[in-house]
Parts: sequence; structure tokens; C-alpha cells
Amino acid sequence: MIELRNVAYSYGGAELFSDLSLSLTPGSFHFLTGPSGAGKTTLLKLCYGELTATSGDVLLFGEDKRQMTRDGVAMARRRIGVVHQDCQFLDHLPVAENIALPMTAAGRQSEVGDDLNDLMAWVGLTNQAAQLPPQLSGGERQRAALARAVITSPDVIIADEPTGNVDWEMSQRLLTLLVELNKMGKAVLIATHDLNLIRAAKAQVQARVLRLRNRKLQAAGADL
Repeated sequence: MIELRNVAYSYGGAELFSDLSLSLTPGSFHFLTGPSGAGKTTLLKLCYGELTATSGDVLLFGEDKRQMTRDGVAMARRRIGVVHQDCQFLDHLPVAENIALPMTAAGRQSEVGDDLNDLMAWVGLTNQAAQLPPQLSGGERQRAALARAVITSPDVIIADEPTGNVDWEMSQRLLTLLVELNKMGKAVLIATHDLNLIRAAKAQVQARVLRLRNRKLQAAGADL
């Protein structure tokens, strides 16, 4: 569904990485690790079409990113749910409306209805539906961000440090939700520094661990 072939990316004259290849196929589960500054977030942005590679090919659902129109990229991105490291919400709108925003943007408001209620229950936020984002705890914000990312039923879920600001119990809850999505056939790619989270996931799902280091993407060792 998303494929990077021999991709390089340079920023400010410096090459972040080169000759990088990655394939996100239906039902695959990947973790992306690596030191700060290695380019993990940049790699994720290439995967969901926010950035264009300096060289190499990025295919979004079979189409070359460079040859796609802006509308074409926008349509492809509707099939990709993204959970950002610093999840932003519209603070003047209730949580439920924030979660439904992708459907509103896609002109699919009429499809929300019971699906939104079911999704709120799935992430454990039914009682917070009418609250404003500033009233949420860190864990509740992360669950709301995940709900917003999946409300359009995307084919791919990409998450950037989704458990970075929550405790272990909440990390486990978020991981459970992501594993459930993966078992539904979604491709999942998570950037994280949390090796305990990776170990917990590998007990539940067949996950591939990749490390971005020294401008290259490598398979991580079995010690993870």
C-alpha cells in the first residue's frame, strides 16, 4: 500500500538518510526506532505524503507521489490515519466533534452517527464526548488522537511516539487498540523509543522492528 524504494532525503544541505526502502503491506506491523535526530518523523512524513523524497520513489497505493496531483495526494492521505507526537485539537470544539473532523473535511458528516459513538466507546471516551480538549488528561488526548486517526477507516495507521507522554498502563491500552486494528488487516507503523512497548507488542502480534541509524534503515536485533 505504501512503498519507499531507495529513498533519500536531505534537509538544509545535510542528508538525513539515503538508499532507504520500506514496504507497508496489508496486515503488517512495523516499529521504527533510532536515536533522536535520525529522521524518524521525516520518514513517517514521507510515508503519508507530507514530504517529497529528495531521490528515490515513494508509492502511495500504487501511485508515484511525484506524479500525483495535490488532490490525488489528499485522496491517498484519507486512507492513512496519522497519530502525531504532539496531538493538536481545536480547543473550542467538544472532543466528539474533534474526533469527527476528518469525516467533516471529507464531506461525510452524514456517515458519522452511531459509528462515532461506537468509536468513542472503543477508546473509552464516551463520558468525555462533550468535554473540551484542555479538560482531557494526557492519556485521554492520545486515545482521542487515535480515534480521530481511524474514524475514516483508513488502510494504514502511522503513529509518531503515541505513548511518549503517558504512563505504562495507558501505553498498554493504546497498544491493545493498535493491535486490534492490525488484526483487522490494517498496516501499522509506529515510531517509538520505548523498547518495553515493542517487547509487549511482539508477544501479541508479529511485528517487524526497524532501526534508523547512520542514515540507513536496518532490521533490529533479536534482543528486542
